[in-house]
Amino acid sequence: MRRLLPYSIVLFVSFMLPAAAFAGTAGAVQSINTGDTAFVLAAAALVMLMTPGLALFYGGMVRKKNVLATIMQSFILLAVISIQWVLWGYSLSFGPDFHGFIGSLAWIGLNHVGLAPDPAYAPTIPHEAFMIFQMMFAVITPGLITGSFAERMKFSTFLLFVVLWSTLVYDPITHWVWGAGGWLKSMGVLDFAGGLVVHLSSGIAALAAVFVIGKRHNYGREPYMPHNLTMTMLGTALLWFGWFGFNAGSALSAGAIATSAFVATNIAGAAGTLGWITFEWMKKGKPTMLGAASGAVAGLATITPASGFVGPLAAIVIGFVAGGMCYYAVGIKFKLGYDDALDVVGVHGVGGVLGVLATGIFATLAVNAAGANGLLYGNARQLLVQLIGVVAIAAYSFVFTIGILKLLDAVMGLRVTREDEIAGLDVAQHGEEGYNM
Repeated sequence: MRRLLPYSIVLFVSFMLPAAAFAGTAGAVQSINTGDTAFVLAAAALVMLMTPGLALFYGGMVRKKNVLATIMQSFILLAVISIQWVLWGYSLSFGPDFHGFIGSLAWIGLNHVGLAPDPAYAPTIPHEAFMIFQMMFAVITPGLITGSFAERMKFSTFLLFVVLWSTLVYDPITHWVWGAGGWLKSMGVLDFAGGLVVHLSSGIAALAAVFVIGKRHNYGREPYMPHNLTMTMLGTALLWFGWFGFNAGSALSAGAIATSAFVATNIAGAAGTLGWITFEWMKKGKPTMLGAASGAVAGLATITPASGFVGPLAAIVIGFVAGGMCYYAVGIKFKLGYDDALDVVGVHGVGGVLGVLATGIFATLAVNAAGANGLLYGNARQLLVQLIGVVAIAAYSFVFTIGILKLLDAVMGLRVTREDEIAGLDVAQHGEEGYNM
């Protein structure tokens, strides 16, 4: 019996230690809304699916010798940015505020980010659920930029670029707009799901990238036609599907605001499709599948900042105008002579600006009491605040993106050799072929 006593004590302590360790979170776990938690986790999975969707959307639009390299640039972000987000990205974006500009490193390695809710961000779900949802936004945002320099960037340089860009551009901007204490958030800027944080920041970064990296070999002297529009259409469908998690999930609870955002998202995607092909049909005489896909993405991108603040009729107007204006914006690149390979600037940059300003016009407290009224509802100041957000983020993203690219070009070079570009990045950078027929 005496021999069994020490073992009994050890067994008792081993069972009691976990209970003691988690005793502090027991009360918090009881306050968690399981429905909201399930909703946000499902939304995070939907947003994750958007990155492979983007890979297919972009992959179908490049030449077949670059399809795998283009898909790889999106897919690898699921690995690279997931780790960056856990180690320091989340802390810089949402950690304790440092003078309204950036989060501190108090949450580095997800320190203090556990299963208890954080009342500053999402009081009804575990903090880790909010973190993983926001991770998927951080993953896809640099992926959008890749369309601008498709078919010509070194993969090794690309990997370092996305880490630096996410750390120095995306994370601070996220804190400005969504972080507790962020200066734009404190000013009253409205961005429900990422018009500023995701689309404008990446669209302006894409503009900076095409100026620094330069045009593809023989650009303007030979056709650069999409090699597989079926693949692009599949990618569009996955993006549209995932966008419900992107926008509705940003309500962070299953309820009226999530429903309103869900409805507005679908309506704007539909209106964007119709807007783009209407203007394309009038100008070129034929509506194209690529135009329909591009219009859908334009409408979805443009409604993103407004989705939780506007009603269905406003969503129709925003989506249709986005389809038309982004169509004409894409055409400008041929007049200005820059090589934005997959129209990131015209769709996400212009769409981001339109969406943020449209929020300042159409937002109404009747849809979301936590938002604000826009210009149409008697609050002209909101449009001014939105404009300040656009200017600040566009300037910051443009300057810092140019700085990062110039540095990397000096240290390791941005572009593949002309021989590799002619051969195709699939073989030159990855030793593979997308098709072996």
